[in-house]
Amino acid sequence: MAIEIERKFLLKNDGWRGLGVGTVYRQGYLSSVKERAVRVRVAGEKATLTIKGVSKGIARAEYEYEIPMADAEAMLNNLCEKPIIEKTRYVIKHDDNIWEVDEFEGDNKGLFVAEVELNEAEQTFTKPDWVGEDVSDDNRYFNANLIKHPYSQWTK
Repeated sequence: MAIEIERKFLLKNDGWRGLGVGTVYRQGYLSSVKERAVRVRVAGEKATLTIKGVSKGIARAEYEYEIPMADAEAMLNNLCEKPIIEKTRYVIKHDDNIWEVDEFEGDNKGLFVAEVELNEAEQTFTKPDWVGEDVSDDNRYFNANLIKHPYSQWTK
């Protein structure tokens, strides 16, 4: 079984801009219940189907499979819950870790989240100076929850 262990953070500033290459993502959910999320994603020229289990701290089961682009587009357009998540993901190397910064568009425009995947929950790492508050335990920042409660509807 594959396990995803990741930490999510808000950004303090734009110091990350220009450090990584961006890829446009479109993703939707066939299921976004607490016990499991089933996601369809188009990232550049690649399409995947991902199943994620319930979170246990910052870890959860994750299974990902490449699927034909035409199937992914059909599922996004006809089967997935709306709104579709639209974002550009920037991949940035910092020390020994790969950071992913998501710049959201559409109903979540204005939201920026940085993620780092870890090998174990207690792994230590160095945060770049543009990384701010840890929101790993705040479910509002899960992409599956952003379709139900988009950032544009949050009370500031």
